[in-house]
Amino acid sequence: MTPDLECAELAKRFGTTTAVDNVSFSVPPGSFFSILGPSGCGKTTIMRMIAGFLEPTSGDIRIKGGSVLNTPPNKRPVNMVFQHLALFPMMTIAENIGYGLRRNKVPKDQIAHKVDEALERIGLPGIGHRKVDELSGGQKQRVAIARCMVLEPDVLLLDEPLGALDLKLREHMKVELKALQAAFDTTFVYITHDQSEALVMSDQIAVMNQGRFEQVGTAQDLYYRPDTPFVAGFIGEANRWKGRIERVEGDTLQLRTDSGLAMRATAVNELSTGDTAEIFVRPETIRLAADPAALATFDNQLRCTVTSILFNGAASRVLVQDNVGETLEVTLPQSGEFAALKRGDTVHIGWGAAQATCFRESV
Repeated sequence: MTPDLECAELAKRFGTTTAVDNVSFSVPPGSFFSILGPSGCGKTTIMRMIAGFLEPTSGDIRIKGGSVLNTPPNKRPVNMVFQHLALFPMMTIAENIGYGLRRNKVPKDQIAHKVDEALERIGLPGIGHRKVDELSGGQKQRVAIARCMVLEPDVLLLDEPLGALDLKLREHMKVELKALQAAFDTTFVYITHDQSEALVMSDQIAVMNQGRFEQVGTAQDLYYRPDTPFVAGFIGEANRWKGRIERVEGDTLQLRTDSGLAMRATAVNELSTGDTAEIFVRPETIRLAADPAALATFDNQLRCTVTSILFNGAASRVLVQDNVGETLEVTLPQSGEFAALKRGDTVHIGWGAAQATCFRESV
């Protein structure tokens, strides 16, 4: 099956600065593909090259199998939704949605039909006569998407479209956007620095860093099986140490952190005795117990003192400190067993070698 979008060895340099460094990827038809990375990593540059606003220094961009390198932006079968939606306040909702169709000289009766159909699909039937300022932030977001979708693009590009919304509305719109993508059955390419947005909505995610893709995979791949220290540290939360390998037993390592903490961990790439390594342990994989006997089966066990409670309902965590001064973040179980935990209490924690992911130290 021909991908809806394919970028081959795409590069963009601004003088001596390389913003995008030979990036290749393909997006299957009807899928939700996100490019996730910190500010300045090059993701917006990729988006602008796909849209035709920037010329690549090298490489190719193909949509439905055909190169669009010499095609101007207004002739490319793509459309774009920005963070600032650029809806026209003097127009009605129907006029906003039909704007591109009018410019393409589509007959009036067809425009009316397509607009009504789009309003149905975004769950806002019968509001075509209303003005933009009568809508909520989430409704405006849906109208902006509908305005693009009536033009039937092969690919819809979304550049941080939820960034201007408040937190509660952003959470709601994650679910809405995924549902809209399925309803229109159009390929979405979404860029964001917010990992939660990418994890919740995407079929595939590319994690970008300094102009390159570090890893492309499903949300589960990136979270549970990171390929690099950057991905392990960028996706989700993690306790992180540097250490030296003392012994290797297959994929399991015995190592000691810089502070002197002995630990068993699992290697992601090949490591040898004496190598320096980075270790990541997610807070939710650490078991908390009042009695150390409950942790007898765990490879790593520590007696710690509670230094802080980070209460956030079901997402509450606790900071604990071990006897060598290392601070660890641990997710509080939702059983209520530790509801009375307070600063200064003694607790025991444990985790398996499989939950401690170990990489060769990045340089």
